[in-house]
Amino acid sequence: MHPFALILFVELRYNLPMQRKIVRFPNPVLKKKAKSVKRVTPEIVTLIYDMIETMHTAPGVGLAAPQVGVSLRVIVADIGQGPIALVNPKILKKGGKQAFMEGCLSLPGVEAPVTRASKVIVQGMDNSGKINKIEAEGLLATVLQHEIDHLDGKVFIDRVEDPSTIKHMAFEAEKKEELI
Repeated sequence: MHPFALILFVELRYNLPMQRKIVRFPNPVLKKKAKSVKRVTPEIVTLIYDMIETMHTAPGVGLAAPQVGVSLRVIVADIGQGPIALVNPKILKKGGKQAFMEGCLSLPGVEAPVTRASKVIVQGMDNSGKINKIEAEGLLATVLQHEIDHLDGKVFIDRVEDPSTIKHMAFEAEKKEELI
């Protein structure tokens, strides 16, 4: 058995992933550029599994390490096809345009249309330290760009072209109740 596989097995068997607290905007960690990870260690693997657990519990489709208060370049995503984890992700190529109504676990109840590339090629290390390239389009392309933005100190509202399109759902519900 590969030593890393043994570490991963022990870690998963005895240190089950835990849910971490999601940091809310305007916490300063969300506006700071995250640090690169030198190598994938057992601590980084634990962070990845904790982030996946946190993302699924929230529920969400993506999460960046700064959103759990860790200023490292690590993201996870799951659009229903199984979780993806990338360490030090970078966009190698992008093309096309698409707009999605985006939200964010760090800005609960806030959503707005954001235009991003419709296709991306992203490279990063997986949880074993192996370099992977992911070709993504549609929703996954948007999620990867959104999470990489977090690593660069940006939140989705920084990308909104027309601020009047930002909706705060708690506010909207309050207004609707007033009208009834």
